[in-house]
Amino acid sequence: MNNGWVEIICGPMFCGKTEELIRRLKRALIAKKNVSIFKPQIDNRYSANHIVSHNNNSIESKTIKNINEILKLSKDSDVIGIDEAQFFSNKIIDLSDKLANQGKRVIIAGLDKDFLGNPFGPISQLLSKAEYITKLYAICMQCGKKAFFSKRITEENERIIVGEKDKYEARCRECYKS
Repeated sequence: MNNGWVEIICGPMFCGKTEELIRRLKRALIAKKNVSIFKPQIDNRYSANHIVSHNNNSIESKTIKNINEILKLSKDSDVIGIDEAQFFSNKIIDLSDKLANQGKRVIIAGLDKDFLGNPFGPISQLLSKAEYITKLYAICMQCGKKAFFSKRITEENERIIVGEKDKYEARCRECYKS
């Protein structure tokens, strides 16, 4: 059995997390690996049965309500992709370890910070457990510098508001504070 591992792709909105996840998963498919791809039910922005990047790049996925569904749905998989991991419970931390211990490559993408700049969901703990970490940056939609924050541009206060450019902008630290 091959050694498994966990890869994390994180950063703010509009930095290309899903695009990078799709790229890695398509390469695994080219290598003739058995790939399973999952996304949370809450993410219904583009498609019910695909993960889709902001550039409209897509790959077929399974939409799940509960992180525990991944175990049974990925039994025969070599590679497991999980998008929008910030929306899952902390159970994803133990699950990713369990899958990696079974010899699987686990690739997880998600926001590392919420719109307030605080750690979002299980991502910070996943970062400490992962063998490989890719932190991406976006381009600040105000000044064009490197952006590491997702600024909510609406008056909504709930922590989880699924949205696009109508609700969020990528911002550098300076423009995020203003």
